[in-house]
Amino acid sequence: MASTIRRAAGSLTVLLMCYLTFYGATVRCQQPEQPSPWEPVRFMLGEWKGDARGASGTGTSARTYALVLKNRYLYERNVSTYPPQESNKKGEVHEHWAFISYDRARKRLVLRQFHQEGFVNQYVMDPSVSSANRLVFVSETFENLDPAWKARESYDITSANEFIETFEVAEPGKTWEVYSRTQFKRVK
Repeated sequence: MASTIRRAAGSLTVLLMCYLTFYGATVRCQQPEQPSPWEPVRFMLGEWKGDARGASGTGTSARTYALVLKNRYLYERNVSTYPPQESNKKGEVHEHWAFISYDRARKRLVLRQFHQEGFVNQYVMDPSVSSANRLVFVSETFENLDPAWKARESYDITSANEFIETFEVAEPGKTWEVYSRTQFKRVK
């Protein structure tokens, strides 16, 4: 009798284990996958060259994007070169570094740019005007610049290998003005 009870208990245990394994797998399969917070900016990874036009004249830009620090940040390095020209007699070379991070509390991407002139600009992605083919980052804070200024970075994705970046500024009390527009093409 005791051996029959042990066999029944063993069979019941096996059935229970099979049920839990199957049920657990089914529950895992039914849970929707959470999209990666990096999905909107993943297209940027790689090396880019661009034709720039704006307040500094006509020039070229070289840019790279890479995930760094255990894939927690998207790092950008940019060098824009404007040769001497009628609108900019001396010409100029502008360099900035940037990092995009994911703010889990706000569930938003945050862009921080560090400019050679000493400005540090912080932007947050605006989901109300962003889409699969357009990302818009609006300024939140500035370091070493009047906080009454506003800035906006927009990325219009025209294909997997091209995007247009538009940088706009608004002086205190004024409306948005395009400062520069660069059309980037993927190099790698």
